[in-house]
Amino acid sequence: MQTALEQPVSYALPLDDNSVDMNPLLGQVVQLRYQGVINCIACNRKTNKSFNQGYCYPCFRRLAQCDSCIMSPEKCHYTEGTCREPEWGETHCMIEHVVYLANTSGLKVGITRHSQVPTRWMDQGATQAQPIFRVDSRYHSGIVETLFKDHVADKTSWQAMLKGDAEPLDLEAERQRLMAECSAGLQQVREQFGLQSVTELVGAEETRITFPVLEHPQKVKSFNLDKDPLVEGTLLGIKGQYLIFDTGVINMRKYGGYQLAIGTIN
Repeated sequence: MQTALEQPVSYALPLDDNSVDMNPLLGQVVQLRYQGVINCIACNRKTNKSFNQGYCYPCFRRLAQCDSCIMSPEKCHYTEGTCREPEWGETHCMIEHVVYLANTSGLKVGITRHSQVPTRWMDQGATQAQPIFRVDSRYHSGIVETLFKDHVADKTSWQAMLKGDAEPLDLEAERQRLMAECSAGLQQVREQFGLQSVTELVGAEETRITFPVLEHPQKVKSFNLDKDPLVEGTLLGIKGQYLIFDTGVINMRKYGGYQLAIGTIN
């Protein structure tokens, strides 16, 4: 779903060449139906099965954006000359990234391209986020993130995130704590890759995010369109990339390339 940083976050669901504003549907009985067709989000060919949230198998095997180093950027192999798509790597990986702290299901560290701030935070369901480093490549952001993973989570518990907002945190205090705990490792990174490879962002502004949620679920039950093509229920909220119904939740990002129809029941 497409997002805009408003209070609360504004959501739109793209369907073919159009999009549906989702916030006005809150409180209504909504039907979401899978039409039985999947088109690869890269090449648009029809595929019987989606890989990596929307790709056909050939694209999944061929494209750099589907390589394992996207999930583990510290494993980047661009400089070794083995990147699947060197030109894509230059425009998406060998550019400025941000290392940040966020409050999703609790404190976590994460990375994203500078152009994806604050979209990445909204997609993760973060209620607070603050940049802590600017780095000159995705690889270096992964190295820094790995240092911090020994002291703070790098994953969101999506079930806990959907059940309610995490308790507010003092992100600046957490930043200072982690800087002290990771100072030796950060010094080694700068010595290895150069002082300009990692820039500490002192006094960066914290972003607060609210989501359009009428009611959080007490239990989290996921819909699976591959097993049941119809999702129906009262839309109670939208958080991260999840639609929250009174009958269950669905991660819309998982179904990239699926042809869907959406409607309301009076």
